[in-house]
Amino acid sequence: MGTRLPPSAQFLELPVSDAVFSRPAGSDPSRNMEPRQPPEAREPGPGAETAAVPRWEEAKTFYDNLSPKKKPKSPKPQNAVTIAVSSRALFRMDEEQRIYTEQGVEEYVRYQLEHENEPFSPGPAFPFVKALEAVNKQLRELYPDSEDIFDIVLMTNNHAQVGVRLINSINHYDLFIERFCMTGGNSPICYLKAYHTNLYLSADAEKVREAIDEGIAAATIFSPSKDVVVSQSQLRVAFDGDAVLFSDESERIVKAHGLDRFFEHEKAHENKPLAQGPLKGFLEALGRLQKKFYSKGLRLECPIRTYLVTARSAASSGARALKTLRSWGLETDEALFLAGAPKGPLLEKIRPHIFFDDQMFHVAGAQEMGTVAAHVPYGVAQNPRREKQSLGAQ
Repeated sequence: MGTRLPPSAQFLELPVSDAVFSRPAGSDPSRNMEPRQPPEAREPGPGAETAAVPRWEEAKTFYDNLSPKKKPKSPKPQNAVTIAVSSRALFRMDEEQRIYTEQGVEEYVRYQLEHENEPFSPGPAFPFVKALEAVNKQLRELYPDSEDIFDIVLMTNNHAQVGVRLINSINHYDLFIERFCMTGGNSPICYLKAYHTNLYLSADAEKVREAIDEGIAAATIFSPSKDVVVSQSQLRVAFDGDAVLFSDESERIVKAHGLDRFFEHEKAHENKPLAQGPLKGFLEALGRLQKKFYSKGLRLECPIRTYLVTARSAASSGARALKTLRSWGLETDEALFLAGAPKGPLLEKIRPHIFFDDQMFHVAGAQEMGTVAAHVPYGVAQNPRREKQSLGAQ
């Protein structure tokens, strides 16, 4: 069936004088063929010109909508800031995971096939991914030919047959995710370096630990206990300091010798930069994209904002943290030193799309206040048995 045109898009029948072609009834068609002079042309009535414009605009809009919208081109992985997200981080798959755990992979795949036209509900990483795409939109407007943007990869050990439902869900929410890695039950960790991954988010803590062990920035993401509205126009990312941006050097001293010794150590080493932690590279990538907005005079309107939210005390140990960032050529837009106070209430005011911390009790406190929090399993605060093993191997 052809496309039906609106009235304004149809060709108009132009009136002509019937004296030009008509003849008297019953006359010989070979006679009287000379046309009479047409009536004198008249000026169009008032408002005719303005009335015609909306009709043609309506027709143009109609035809424009017939053309498929061109999607932006995916960047080369080595040029982009690559964010790998697992399917259970991006979407809520609680029922599907229950079936997999209780009934096995065959029943799980069968259930997914039966429901492949039902989109998944958004998961904890969904607002973060939407914010990444909002930043990309502005970057493409400012730098049409640049590939230095966020590139999102769906990284999952799902069977390829489940991919149809994932694709349907991504299209349903109009997400721009073109790269998939579906490993059919095998761990996807070995593919992260091939995708030049800058950050890996998953709901599977064991896979996150594997990624951290491979030197890849990674975190286990958790859903908040309540829904909180986050910014649609500005990406907000909050980081803990020690064992996240920085190494766990200082936390080791706290655990081994207590706070007083820690304060002495930080004062004595104030001008010595801390070693980097697992997410230093991700902050660096965010800073690089921020500078693209700054160079256009858009520092105050920059759609990326970063936060340092640390339990350190500003007076006794804050200077070393800030000087370390400076030595790396990095900065955060805001630095919040809480001196051991809970982080949840402050995060509720910031409303970040994601908050990274190495301590599960800080992650839990953030969750309670409605923040999407991600646990970074790195450093001395993690599994004591693994820590003792690593110390004994030195």
